[in-house]
Formats: sequence, C-alpha cells, structure tokens
Amino acid sequence: MLELNPDALSIADALDQERKNKGPRGPLHGISVLIKDNIDTADRMSTTAGSLALVGSTPERDSVVAQKLRAAGAVILGKTNLSEWANFRSTHSSSGWSGRGGQTKNPYVLDRNPSGSSSGSGAAVASNLCAAAVGTETDGSIVSPAAMNGVVGIKPTLGLIGGAGIVPIAHSQDTAGPMARTVTDAAILLGALAGGGLDYTRYLDPKGLKGVRLGVARKFFGYNRDVDKLMEECLTEMKRQGAEIIDPADLPSHGKYNDSEFDVLLYEFKAGLNDYLAKRKPNVKPRTLKDVIEFNESNRSKEMPFFGQEIMIQAEAKGPLTEKVYLDALAKNRQLSQAEGIDAVIQKYKLDAVVAPAGGPAWLTDLVIGDHDIGGSSTPAAVAGYPNIALPAGFARGLPIGISFFGPANSEPKLIKIAYAFEQATRARKVPRFLVTADLA
Repeated sequence: MLELNPDALSIADALDQERKNKGPRGPLHGISVLIKDNIDTADRMSTTAGSLALVGSTPERDSVVAQKLRAAGAVILGKTNLSEWANFRSTHSSSGWSGRGGQTKNPYVLDRNPSGSSSGSGAAVASNLCAAAVGTETDGSIVSPAAMNGVVGIKPTLGLIGGAGIVPIAHSQDTAGPMARTVTDAAILLGALAGGGLDYTRYLDPKGLKGVRLGVARKFFGYNRDVDKLMEECLTEMKRQGAEIIDPADLPSHGKYNDSEFDVLLYEFKAGLNDYLAKRKPNVKPRTLKDVIEFNESNRSKEMPFFGQEIMIQAEAKGPLTEKVYLDALAKNRQLSQAEGIDAVIQKYKLDAVVAPAGGPAWLTDLVIGDHDIGGSSTPAAVAGYPNIALPAGFARGLPIGISFFGPANSEPKLIKIAYAFEQATRARKVPRFLVTADLA
C-alpha cells in the first residue's frame, strides 16, 4: 500500500445510507476496491506511478476508471504500490519496487517477488486487504502478478476500458483490468469498469469447458519442470470436464516481434508521458520525460539506489510518432500478433481459446541483479490488444502457479466461461501463509 483514501469511511457511510434509502446501485455498491498508483483520482490522494517526482501532486480530474468505480458505488480504498513507472525505467529493475513505496513482497513467501508492474494490486487482493483491485497492463503487468500472487487477473481487449487518466507507457497496448480472488469477482469488476450495462456474470457456467476447443501453446512450456508437470495435470482435468485439447497449437509468429514491440513502447512512452504530464496542474513538476530523468539524477540516492533509468534514456532519444521506424514497427507488431498470430491459430484449429502457463514460480527478490526470467505467455495478447485471463492452477514448492487463457478481440465472455469452469473444477487457490522463505523440503 502507498496511500489510504482519507475520505473512505465517509464515502462508505454515505453509500450505506443510499443503499438503505434507495437500494443498491449494483453488486459493487459499498465494496472496497484498491487501485494502482498510476490511475488518476481527483481527490485527496496523489497519483505518482510510484515516483517521488510526483508525490503530493493531485490530478485535476478522475480517470475513466475512477469515474466508473464511483458510479458503480465502489469505495476507492487507496492506492497500491507498483513497479515504478509501471516497470518502464530500467533493464535491471526489481518488480514491485518504487522510490515511493520500496519493495512489495509476495504474500505466499515474503522473500519471493510479487511480479509486476501491478505488484501491489495482486499482493493486496491475495492478502484480503480489499475485495478486489484494479491493475494496468502493457505486457504482463496484470496477468503475471495475478499468477504469482495466486489470484485472478483479466487483461481485457484494448479499448474496452477507457484509458484516459492513466500514466501511460504505450497507447497501442495499455489497458486497466480487474484483479480479484475469484473469477466471479473479477467478472463483476470488469463489468463495472467497462460500463454500458455489460454483465459478465452471465457467462459464469460451471460446465463451461464442455465442448470447448482449446489449443495448447507448447512453445511457452519448458521453463520449469514443476510448472510443466502442473500444466499437464490441468490439461487432463480440462479433458475430464469435456474440453477438446488440440496439442500443440503454437502461434505461427511466436517470438518474432520482441524487438519491434520494445521499439513501439519506447516511442509511445515518450510521446504519451509528455502529453500526460503536460496536462497535470500548472504548478506540477515534472512536465516532460526529460524532467523525470533529471529528477532521478538529482535524487539518485532515493530514486536509483538499486537500478538506473536506461529505458527512460532510450525513450527520450526517440523521435516523434511520425517516424518511419515507429510506424513500420507498429504495423509489424499488429500483423504478426493478430493476423499471423492469435487469429491465425484460432482459425486454423477452430479454437475457442489458447491455453498456456501464465509464468513460472516467483523468483527470489534480488535488488542487486534485478528480475529473473521465469517464462510467461503474456506477449501475444498484449501486443495484439486481445483479452487474456490468468488464474490459479496450483502450486510448485508452495509458490502459486497461474494458467492463462487468451483469444481474439472481444472474446472476454468465452474466456470467462472457460476460466470459471476451470476454477470450479480445480479449486486451486489457497490462502497465503506469509512464510518468511520457501519450504523446499
């Protein structure tokens, strides 16, 4: 946690009175929700993206996410810690660390990493600090911390949830999304965030795996033997529940656009952050990415005690979004992730969704070296702007392991149906024990 809403109790009292007088607005009326500290709220809380550079500054207006939550009657309880600037600062960062909040810990095993960048949201939900939380994702920042903190995370189709008022990385991939302990809770929160009367709870079918065709993205296996073993058990259970498993069903473009994705993120981060900061209150400094870089240098002991800002420096060196390098990379990403990626495999095998490990077991938090690669399958859906849902699949040596289901644009109803049926069949989630270190015996 970075900050509690000083008005939360009075808001809750008012909502209780409203419920008594008029009845509930819906399932979120009076429910406590935490939001990631890169989501604007025009109240007495700051929005800082975890950076000391923005401490004490308050946005002039609510983000679309905050507007939707308030309209649904939710109590915004506070702001969660995150990987600073949504983990787009350094190539050697530690996920869950910010200059403002320090290091977030994994509630299952405290010396393990919670992943990021929505680290605090995932850890808070797992720890029962709220009913649900909101995270944001550019690539993996909802589904990875969901998996490593033993909760459910939904990265929705790009544009389903309004993005105005969120500290950006890349407008071609950024989205907010729900994080909760159950698929039901995540579906309720997704409906509120999307608005327009959408009710995703209609798709909560315990027999939702029956007759479903699932393609196994095998190239995302092989990072960890415990994860692979657990995934095989999950596939067996899904067959038992009536799913048809097509194995393998790999994406034709697997691994072909990692460099171009990073190029797009660098370009869009500079343009997006400059635009976002320019719209903050006139007295707020910094106003540009260059200002942020200079602030970090001037406050090196507090902002960069463990890792630097290599990514920010690379982004600052980029030109405008009219440059051919950017436009070509963006076009390549869309072609490879959509038509030659998820759409291609879905159509070839007539699939309802693709299934893969969400990632490996949580690594030891390492402020000297930074994060350790443990696999993960977030990139295709992230780059395509397509939905991805991660949820608990089981445990490896006491550490939560997540499974991901992803599919084409606007396939949230189908993914929720599949995920709910899997959840009900496996009941894989267990409450965290806050162990100091893993019991490897």
